[in-house]
This record gives sequence, structure tokens and C-alpha cells, in this order.
Amino acid sequence: MQTHFTAEQLRDPGLARANEILRSCVHCGFCTATCPTYQVLGDELDSPRGRIYLIKEMLETGRPADERVVKHVDRCLSCLSCMTTCPSGVHYMHLVDQARAYIEKTYRRPLGDRALRWVLAKVLPYPGRFRLALLGAKIARPFARLLPDRRLRAMVAMAPRRIPPVSRNDDPQVFPAIGPQRMRVALMTGCAQRALNTDINDATIRLLRRLGCAVLVPRGMGCCGALTHHMGREGEAHAAARANIAAFMAEKTAGGLDAIVINTSGCGTTVKDYGHMLGTEEAATVAGLAADVSEVLTRLGLPEGAPKGLRVAYHAACSLQHGQQIKTAPKELLKRAGFTVVEPADSHLCCGSAGTYNLLQPEISAELKARKVQTLEAKAPDIIAAGNIGCMMQIGSGTGVPVVHTVELLDWATGGPKPRALG
Repeated sequence: MQTHFTAEQLRDPGLARANEILRSCVHCGFCTATCPTYQVLGDELDSPRGRIYLIKEMLETGRPADERVVKHVDRCLSCLSCMTTCPSGVHYMHLVDQARAYIEKTYRRPLGDRALRWVLAKVLPYPGRFRLALLGAKIARPFARLLPDRRLRAMVAMAPRRIPPVSRNDDPQVFPAIGPQRMRVALMTGCAQRALNTDINDATIRLLRRLGCAVLVPRGMGCCGALTHHMGREGEAHAAARANIAAFMAEKTAGGLDAIVINTSGCGTTVKDYGHMLGTEEAATVAGLAADVSEVLTRLGLPEGAPKGLRVAYHAACSLQHGQQIKTAPKELLKRAGFTVVEPADSHLCCGSAGTYNLLQPEISAELKARKVQTLEAKAPDIIAAGNIGCMMQIGSGTGVPVVHTVELLDWATGGPKPRALG
């Protein structure tokens, strides 16, 4: 793609990176075939290629974002399926992230939008606040129909029927390896996950310890920054990233780290991009240590289990299969543990969760959820497994089939308790 940035504009590192990405696009349109929003809406401007044109024009001219650009960029899930499909290697993630930050700086949203986004940014990344919000949503659920804004109704619907008690395993501490120590790892405990489902971190800690890992929960660690990053709130996202980098580097300096284990793939995609986000040596070091739990378990070697007689439909989270390009490890681990693994049709398409997307774009999200649930249920599974809490909540709200984290099944298969969702 031909670009027309001035020499002065290209002295800005962000615009120089955008120029590089834009020039790699050859207009082929392969991305339109795998873009969920284009599949649902059929509008070229709701495809990666269309959004790229809008972003290019906005950044080249240096004009403030307008309503048209904001509408179509907001509709992007950041599922990154386009990056998997693209034959030219267009790094769409970095481009749309920059566009969102630019929109946040130059566009004044309507008051309702600003208020909603402020609430999401100030509540979701903080487990204590989020728990209180979930309790409020649970109380408000009988009156949800009276709420005038569908986004508010989606927020109320998000609250689980059971809000789990706080897990003390999420507090800063060290869990020693069971048997000879093979690795020393830090566990990123997440933010929303700590309020929505405490079983995931508990299962991760048990499993890693049995396989010879000393597991550290670092002091000072918090939200990875993904939630605010995808809303264009660059300052808050970078502050969260810097706090995590400091926490992980302190542990690395104190006793060494073999990996930073992440069991929420949306967080993993962001932490692995810290080097680009902040451009520091320490950020790059942390990004290099970050690994999805399935990567670490593959490295450790999972004991082979007897057949369980259970059919597991594996849902590939977009942030795992597209953002981190991890496609086979979770399925191979489940098979090795003794489960029969099946995959739905169109497994590359997003379920519609995408961080805060299901709250900010509830109509499109609901359509994508319905499609995903239909393809999963078509496989007649006993269980649905996923590697991301957002996907689990999204799919679980649309099906009666139990939805669990992959690591919960692997923990159960190797001596841990039966996942609570299985009854």
C-alpha cells in the first residue's frame, strides 16, 4: 500500500511503525474471509482491509478521529484472525492499537460512552471493585429489562449466579515444588479472573507443583493492562505494564525465573507484547519470559493418562490461536491426559467476548456467541474447554454444556479435584 506520510511525521516512532505496517498491505482481501465482523455485517469498512484504509487516512492527514472512523474501529474485536490469514504479514494488532490510542486522544465520545468506558477502566482491572460490581449486577438482574441501554443490560447479565469466595492462593507467596524442583515460575493471577473463577489459578498452582515447579505469586503484580490498552487508554495500560515488569524483574533478580506462566490467553498476548509497548530492555525481558500455561506444561511433559470416556470440545481462544499462534499444544495435552478432543467448525472465528467487547458491542457479540455455541454443541460434547476466562463466560452464558478451563481438566486428570463446573 502506498503511503504519504511526511518526513516530519515519520520522526514519530509510532507513525513510522504505522507506515511500515501499512506499506506491507497489498489489498488482497484474504482477511475479509476470516474476519468475524465482516461475516456478520457484510460491510467492507468492518473488515481489516476497510479499517486499514480508514486508519491510514486518519493518521496521514493528522486530523482528529471522526464518528465514521470510531464506529468501525470500535467494532473491531482485535481477534487477530486477519493476522493468521494475511499472506503479507501485516501486523494489524499494532496498527489498530495505535488507532485506538489516537482516537482516545482526538475524539470526544458522547457522555454515556465516556461514562461507561470510565467505569469499565476503573472497575474490571481491580478484583475487589469488580467483585462489588458483580454483586450489584446480581442484585439488579431482576430489573435488567428496565435498563434503557443494552450495554448496561449486558453488564448485568455478565454477573455469574455464584460469585466465588476470594482465594488466598492469589495472595503474594511462594508454593514449593512437590518433589525435586525442575523450574521456578511466576504465576500471573489476572484481575477479572480472580473475581469470576478462582478455581483456574488454584488448579494451575496444583498442577505446576506436581510437575516440579516452585510457583511464585509476585508482590506488586496486577492487571496486565489489556483491558485499558484495547480501549485506547494508553497511559493506564502502560502504567499497569510497568508495575508488572517491576514485580517480575524483582523476582527474577531475587531468585531467577524460568517462565512467567499465564493462564488467561488475553493477558498472555499483551504481556508478550510488552517489549513493543514500552520499548525497554526490562519490558523485552519480561515479554520473553511470558508463556501460556500450555507451553510450560508441554515443556515439563504431562504424564499420559488412561482414557476418560469424556468428549471435550476444545474452543480455541483468539488470543491464543491468533495472538500467540498456539494452536496444537492445548489439544495435545488434553489428548495425552486421556480425553477425546473434538473441534467445532469455523474454529478460527471469535466467540464475541474479546475483553470488554461483549459489553460495548452487545449486538454483534451476541450474534457471534450464538454462532460459536451452535458449532460447539453440534459436536455433542460432554465438556467444553477453553484457555481464556472471557471465552468461558461468554460461551457458558449460551449453553448448558459445562465450560471449564483446559488446565482444570489437566489438573483433574493428574490427581486434582473434579472441576466444580462438572458437578
